[in-house]
Amino acid sequence: MRGRVEKRKRILLGMGFFLFLYGPISSSEAAVDRIVAVVNQEIITLSEVEKWTGPLRQEIQTEDRWERRERVREVSRTVLERMIEEKLIDQEVKRAGVKVPGKEVESALEEIRRQNNASQEDLEKALNKDGMTLEAFKKEVEKKLLRMKLISWAVKTDSKVEERELEDFYQKNITRYRRNESYRPGHILFIIPNGATPEEIREIRKRCQRVLEKIKGGEDFGEMALLYSQDGSAKDRGVLGYFKKGELLPAFEKEAIRLQIGEVSGIIRTEYGFHLIKLLDRKGGDAPPFEEIKEKVFADYLDREKEKAIQQFLSTLKEKSVIDIRL
Repeated sequence: MRGRVEKRKRILLGMGFFLFLYGPISSSEAAVDRIVAVVNQEIITLSEVEKWTGPLRQEIQTEDRWERRERVREVSRTVLERMIEEKLIDQEVKRAGVKVPGKEVESALEEIRRQNNASQEDLEKALNKDGMTLEAFKKEVEKKLLRMKLISWAVKTDSKVEERELEDFYQKNITRYRRNESYRPGHILFIIPNGATPEEIREIRKRCQRVLEKIKGGEDFGEMALLYSQDGSAKDRGVLGYFKKGELLPAFEKEAIRLQIGEVSGIIRTEYGFHLIKLLDRKGGDAPPFEEIKEKVFADYLDREKEKAIQQFLSTLKEKSVIDIRL
């Protein structure tokens, strides 16, 4: 039994990756409840938006009702913007008469099965458990392929790049090419106890904010850690050890590696509480010479240029469309 469950998870994970790569599925069977956008006379409903914000809402870790409401609203607006863009692309597909041969759809389905080591029967069972038929899934896969074909046809980028431009791109983005980098953060932790009420959490955040303001006003970070941090690092003035990527909590790490040496973060929330983070040092992480990774730099440069061209294409579609947002 457990083996079947795990296999189904792998199948859905693969499909989820495929759909994430090419955009979320817009359900045509969603209940019509409230219209949140009209795109050239085609509607998007609240239930369609909520279908895709559901998993994202679960990732919002806060018991503060006001903060959660604001973050849910932000997620909903982001999802709606993506759905509007998909609607515009689908409309352009129809206008341009773009077609996808059935064999390409079958090839895409075969690739999904291959990546998940799943048979046709496994795929159908996984889809049925999620309330979707194979035929409906095929139509959604076809829709993604149509979008890709339109983008490929409409968005062109110049593959001829001066080496000077590549070197400039390499220097400006050198952090992405660093190897085996480690970093040393310091922090001040304000613990949120289990079962804390929203009011208690707000008070803890206010205390954290007051300490942050003191640091911005010139107070020493280490002294503030010694006085206020609620974990074992307080005695060391908040200083932690050296870490590599993947060794600390994602939210903590994301902020710590973003900082410049000596820079202090804003308030960061993790499962333990609120943190103030200061990046104390980096070491290692030398980037290989440009000549050694020129091909990768070139590929990354083209990816960036293509993304810029796609955004410009979407902006053009929006400018010539009638879009009424009601969310």
